[in-house]
Amino acid sequence: MHHRIIDSPIGPLTLVGEGERLLAIHLPKLGRAVPPPPDAALDGGALDEAARQLGEFFAGRRRAFELDLDPRGSEFQRRVWFELAEIGYGETISYAELARRVGRPGAARAVGAANGRNPLPIVLPCHRVIGSDGSLVGYGGGLPAKRVLLELEGATAAKAPAQSRLSLAS
Repeated sequence: MHHRIIDSPIGPLTLVGEGERLLAIHLPKLGRAVPPPPDAALDGGALDEAARQLGEFFAGRRRAFELDLDPRGSEFQRRVWFELAEIGYGETISYAELARRVGRPGAARAVGAANGRNPLPIVLPCHRVIGSDGSLVGYGGGLPAKRVLLELEGATAAKAPAQSRLSLAS
């Protein structure tokens, strides 16, 4: 396992990977980088592509990611997390809509809990999920960071979705 810390408009992000697979993106806490796992060595270049694509996203030059991802969670959590990638750049949906999309229309709270445990925010864009009334709710990086990300994307429901090409580790 290895890590790298990169700068972003919402503060320093800690990337964690295994080989070239991205396992986690830790959002800053209190404006500081989250320390990497104790068994994660400093990245020797395997996370270059993830860092490059995130930089392009923050510069407004990338709408979708093309990365090898390996988020660790239950089958239900992974289904929720990868459904997030289907929410188009600049679009938002409610937790209830996300629950419907994963085939569990009455499970908005369970979907919200899975969304809150998303280990790959930004790449699996949990910031695009909002309250049914349009309010900004529930973001691990804090609501100001969620607002920055949505403003960066010009979040409107009318924009065409950008398709991500993400590969899952089995």
